[in-house]
Amino acid sequence: MYYKGFYHLFYQYNPKGAVWGNIVWAHSVSKDMVNWVHLEPAIEPSEPFDKYGCWSGSATVYPGDKPVIYYTGIVNEKPAPGYQVQAYAIPANYSDPYLRKWIKPDDNPIIKPTSENVSAFRDPTTAWYNNGHWKFIVGSRHNHRGIAYLYRTRDLITWVKAKHPFHSKKDTGMWECPDFYPVSAKGTHGLDTSALGNHVKYVFKNSLEVTRYEYYTLGRYDLVKDRYIPDKSMVDGWGGLRYDYGNFYASKSFYDPVQKRRIVWGWANESSTSKEDIAKGWAGIQLIPRKVWLDHSGKQLLQWPICELEKLRCQKTQLRNVKLHKGETIEIKEITAVQADVDVIFSFLSLDKAEWYEEEWGNFPQHDLGKSICGVRGATVQGGLGPFGFLTLASDKLEEYTPVFFRIFKIADNKHKVLLCSDATPSSLNEKEYKPSFGGFVDVDLTEKKLSLRSLIDHSVVESFAQGGKTVITSRVYPKLAVSKNAHLHVFNNGSETITIKRLNAWSMNTAYMN
Repeated sequence: MYYKGFYHLFYQYNPKGAVWGNIVWAHSVSKDMVNWVHLEPAIEPSEPFDKYGCWSGSATVYPGDKPVIYYTGIVNEKPAPGYQVQAYAIPANYSDPYLRKWIKPDDNPIIKPTSENVSAFRDPTTAWYNNGHWKFIVGSRHNHRGIAYLYRTRDLITWVKAKHPFHSKKDTGMWECPDFYPVSAKGTHGLDTSALGNHVKYVFKNSLEVTRYEYYTLGRYDLVKDRYIPDKSMVDGWGGLRYDYGNFYASKSFYDPVQKRRIVWGWANESSTSKEDIAKGWAGIQLIPRKVWLDHSGKQLLQWPICELEKLRCQKTQLRNVKLHKGETIEIKEITAVQADVDVIFSFLSLDKAEWYEEEWGNFPQHDLGKSICGVRGATVQGGLGPFGFLTLASDKLEEYTPVFFRIFKIADNKHKVLLCSDATPSSLNEKEYKPSFGGFVDVDLTEKKLSLRSLIDHSVVESFAQGGKTVITSRVYPKLAVSKNAHLHVFNNGSETITIKRLNAWSMNTAYMN
């Protein structure tokens, strides 16, 4: 949230180690969401209603500049993962812009679970206002049905559960970290969570505990029935749209009143084992904050790294109108490849050499395209139109590298499918490392025969944004050779169709201030 000149980030943290447990609300503040100062935890287990953990939730800034934190308290450890209630905390001193101290009022907890979901009832959202009530939703499940329950209040103390779920979907499992917010049907500006109007659409997102991926739909909000209804064109569930097709989970959005934008911020879970996490001394990181808005088609969201990140750019190199023939690779030199921002536009003369999309791939689970299509059509598998893209975090002799690439396929009626892959399989010589291959399709018109790709590379993270943020993939990787000054960055083409690098800009990135 934004409060008195500072962006405040609260996050799940174990102060006793790089493994799950002892969960508190850590707290950091920033002027620009790039450079951060770490403060003492905002909320720690201290009461009977949160004795075993202060789990995820949200912040709401009520009128009069009054912030409130809603969170899930764990009362006891059984039935696993514990008896879960909703609680709240308020600042001890509203005049303190750092909000260092928080108190838990005596009327906690404010919401208890129903008998059927005592251990599946968590992660309240930011509250919004309409029809005389403040409202938020809580994630849950009943058997295998994912559910978001809606609660209303007039006085911010007594919360009443709506008669019907805000939204639900069968066979999706537990809905963690739900998020609900409006987006403008026109322009890229963000909207306050309580915004209403004729030019407003709504986003409903949940984090599926079963798949460990996130899914969202676009739809409308029925204010009379207090229900969310996805658009008929939306796939609601495992095969639906995702913010990110890689290591990305438990995201949260907020409205930035300074620049009038909606920011989505996700957590990158690990590709390492618990033993390796303990050896590193840390596990899980926040990714780059992303501005999010509605694509002009109205069919999906677009995401882009916040502009403040560009302050970290330093040494720059560029390429213009360079051809890449089949099997060719060009190293991008004069920048620090281990910590870089690279942005490119590729073009090609013809779609004729695109491979046919094989019908059997349509049977692959949509949430596992990386393991399936990107797995069988990796960066080293020569094609027609692709694979072409980046080789990030590459060792000197390419013993290790993390490729991020496009592959274009033909389908019936002279149409095409564009696939983006981020493949950690060759990323590390450590055979024990979990090295997934991720993939997602890009909804793009190929009339101009161009594709764009931007990748942010930061030691163990590669965040890639295709076609202006239509498809995004994050990979966590842990090379053994391609580290520090021994990491390299290449552009490659392994397809028979010649690719032209119309424009490539690449920057070394300075290190952000962290404490």
